Amino acid sequence: MNKVYPNAEAAVADLCDGATIMAGGFGLCGIPEHLIDAVCRKAVRNLTVISNNAGVDGFGIGKWLANRQIARIIATYVGENKLFEEMVLSGELHATLVPQGTFAERIRAGGAGIPGFYTPTGVGTVVAEGKEVREFNGRTFLLERSLTADFALVKAWKGDRWGNLIYRRTARNFNPLMATAAKVTIAEVEELVELGALDPNSIVTPGIHVNRIIQGEKYEKPIERRTVRKRNHGQA
Repeated sequence: MNKVYPNAEAAVADLCDGATIMAGGFGLCGIPEHLIDAVCRKAVRNLTVISNNAGVDGFGIGKWLANRQIARIIATYVGENKLFEEMVLSGELHATLVPQGTFAERIRAGGAGIPGFYTPTGVGTVVAEGKEVREFNGRTFLLERSLTADFALVKAWKGDRWGNLIYRRTARNFNPLMATAAKVTIAEVEELVELGALDPNSIVTPGIHVNRIIQGEKYEKPIERRTVRKRNHGQA
C-alpha cells in the first residue's frame, strides 16, 4: 500500500476543469506550496476552491487567482489579496464568506458524513439570508450545510508511505479537517519517513484518509505581514 507519488505534477494529474478543491493552511502557514504550484502549471480552469483565505498577491492561492483558474471561492478571510477584491467587484469571481468557526464545522461535518447542522452564528445578519431558521430552547439557530470536495490538498510536517500524517504547530490548522472531507486527499510533507518511524500517539491524520503523498523541498514559508514597532521604554 505505497501511496507515494514521484512529484506534485503526478499527484494532481487527474485534476480537471470544474473540480472542487479544498486547500489547507491558515494564511500562508501550512499551505501545500508545491501542490498549489503544480495546479498552476496544469492550468485547469473554472475551479471551486474551499480555503480559509485567498493567499496573497503572487503566493499561495493568489497564484490561482492570477492565472484566472478560480470561478468560485468559499473562504473566511480574504483581506491580504488586492487581486481578489478586484475580481469580486468586477464580477469575475464569485465569493462566499463564511464565519471561521462555521467554516471549520462545515468541513468537519462533511468529513463525518453529516449533511448539516444548526448554529447560532450569523443569526440576524446577511449570513442568515436564504437559510432555514429554527428555534431550540428559546434560541434561534441557522441550518448550515456541510462542505466536501473532489480533491483536498494538504500540507503536513512528516508522513509515511501509507499516508499517516503529523503536523507541526500552527500548520495544524484546516489541514486535518480537509483531509477527511474529499474524494481524493493529496498530502505533501517536509519529511517522508519509513513505516514505523512515526509515534502512533502523534499521528493526527491516519492514512485511511490520504490517497496520495509527496515529499516537498525548499519551502519558502513566507509571512503575510510583519509589523515592527519601536519599543517605548518610557511606559510600563
